Amino acid sequence: MPLEAPVVNRNLEIFDNMKLLKFAAIDIGSNAVRLLFMNVIEDSTGIYFKKSSLVRMPVRLGDDAFYNGGVISASRIEKLMHTITAFRHLMIVQDVVSFRACATSAMREAANSGYVVKYIKDKTGVEIEVIDGQQEAELIYANRIVEMINKERAYLYVDVGGGSTEVTLFYRMKVVASGSFNLGTIRFIKGEDTGNEKKRMKEFVKGLASSHKPVELIGSGGNINKVFKISGKREGIPLTLKNLKDIHDYVDSFTIDERIRDLGFNPDRADVIIPATRLFLKIMEWTGAKKILVPKIGVSDGIVHQLYNKYMMEREVSL
Repeated sequence: MPLEAPVVNRNLEIFDNMKLLKFAAIDIGSNAVRLLFMNVIEDSTGIYFKKSSLVRMPVRLGDDAFYNGGVISASRIEKLMHTITAFRHLMIVQDVVSFRACATSAMREAANSGYVVKYIKDKTGVEIEVIDGQQEAELIYANRIVEMINKERAYLYVDVGGGSTEVTLFYRMKVVASGSFNLGTIRFIKGEDTGNEKKRMKEFVKGLASSHKPVELIGSGGNINKVFKISGKREGIPLTLKNLKDIHDYVDSFTIDERIRDLGFNPDRADVIIPATRLFLKIMEWTGAKKILVPKIGVSDGIVHQLYNKYMMEREVSL
């Protein structure tokens, strides 16, 4: 969706042989709303995706969608509206080629999601797409994650969010299976009974692992990214099972208040990082995985890849 704003130069030419394009993705999750800016560089050697900046706002829609009778409250709708308005202004300043706004678990479950989508559209001009679990899996695949992994091995991609967890098995560069489960950090901290859903996930991932041994994990989401940052490892170096357990035990030894004051966590990260880490540990236990890669990619990255592919198709048609 192009922005309705004066355009000076959407395609910035550099050194006469390089083109820089900027795309944006809005990810409306259960725990936060994010805006990702991505530079796409085209030159004679290839195409490169480079993250420019990420803005994250703690609009916790899941608190309402899961526990307020399934209705997102007026106060949170207003916060979301102001957040999207600010994001729109930033996208105009950044002169993006195009953008897309996608909402996941909280908006899927909210009884008034249709009203929220219309309200945001009327107030900001931004149309929100409420995507299902299968579409989330497709966005994961659009990340070109297969280009980052061993072509002969099996990998289980696990994205733990506030309201749901998406699981996708890649084997020999192809998607073998994917599943979406109503297991998320907000559900955990609110004490929701997730026993049946955990059992369903356990059976699913154990079945995948038994037929594709050995399997390695790829972790996605703000919590595993934070764990990876705490580890101090260089990007591309996997976390071991021991690394994950040690960091879990270290962070869990602090209260939520201490995590905010002493460890410097954001308040909306301090309460969810432990349940998220426990879920990753459980999945490693169920699959027998000993390592977990954390490439710091997610739904937003997949949105950008899809936007660029669409841009290229439209450009070819216009030539």
